[in-house]
Amino acid sequence: MHRLTRAFSSVSAVPRAGSLWRRQATRRAAALLAAVLLLSPAGAAAQSMQFLGGQSAPSAAGPFAPPPGAPRPVLQAPGPGAPAAPFAPPGGGSSAREPHAVLPAAPAGKSALGLYARFGTEGAPVPRGLIWRVFADQPESSGAFPLVAESSEASPVFFLTPGGYIVHVAFGFATTAQRVQVGPVSRRQAFDMPAGALRLAADVNDKPIPAQKLTFDIFEGSFLQGRTSSQPYYRGASAGEVVLLPEGTYHVVSTYGDANAVVRADVNVQPGKLTDATVHHRAAQIVLKLVKVPAGEALADTQWTVITPGGDTIKESIGAFPTFVLGEGDYTAIARKDGKNYNRDFKVEAGKDQELEVLLR
Repeated sequence: MHRLTRAFSSVSAVPRAGSLWRRQATRRAAALLAAVLLLSPAGAAAQSMQFLGGQSAPSAAGPFAPPPGAPRPVLQAPGPGAPAAPFAPPGGGSSAREPHAVLPAAPAGKSALGLYARFGTEGAPVPRGLIWRVFADQPESSGAFPLVAESSEASPVFFLTPGGYIVHVAFGFATTAQRVQVGPVSRRQAFDMPAGALRLAADVNDKPIPAQKLTFDIFEGSFLQGRTSSQPYYRGASAGEVVLLPEGTYHVVSTYGDANAVVRADVNVQPGKLTDATVHHRAAQIVLKLVKVPAGEALADTQWTVITPGGDTIKESIGAFPTFVLGEGDYTAIARKDGKNYNRDFKVEAGKDQELEVLLR
């Protein structure tokens, strides 16, 4: 298991945005199509310039975007304790052999195009989780590239009229596209998919943190090297979720609770492999209560504020038993009841959950 131990400065937690991955997929597909057209024969350069200029770019609901309500792109995670491994079995297993050794006969006037994706030039075929879309390589009068066919099979066969096409394949957040010329003879085409997966978890003093108390934001680039994107590549990933990503370095921001328990770390995603990463938090859960006497009953409708020694507000709440997850350090709890303030200084140590009383006096 790949374990992350370096913690960096805190950042504010950010909410989940369910439609973010749709917008990102659309932008990446548009860029891929434009790049493919730039490499095509004479005349395609003008088309790609028009596309990049926005006159024919698909909308978020266009052909490149996943359908409304589509599930988040994940794979079934291996069982607990399973080692990190490629998604497809290595060696000569039947599921690792290249498909389409024999293509089916095509109808009259059509040719069979067998497609499959693999984890790099020498990698095993991608066994599942693919979405294929075939577009004509010439735009319509509206400027849009018409969708000809699509499939969610691992290795589909399309029967197409001879001509030029753009084939786009998505594997989670990893995408690639190629220009394909279909002739009178059936053929197969491999797509190299430089993609892997990341599964995240977190602990405190080697004790796992429950998934419902954690969120992860994934950024492109390296925080250690000062090259990270300003917007999350994937926002609000859950602990244990398997996120499919293009290979490369990513910066993970892990938030424990909803206050200031935040850890940053870098992780590498390798083609065809599942990377398990655990971040280590230095935090604890604190329960506060305002009482008239030690060990007395907590008073309801109490307003609470937790501040740092410098006076910065960390968290506010109302109730008899507010619960906060706080990073290691010194704090002051301020309770306000019936127009009066009561306070108590306290210290948070990693992994030492506490119930603290503030006396009404």
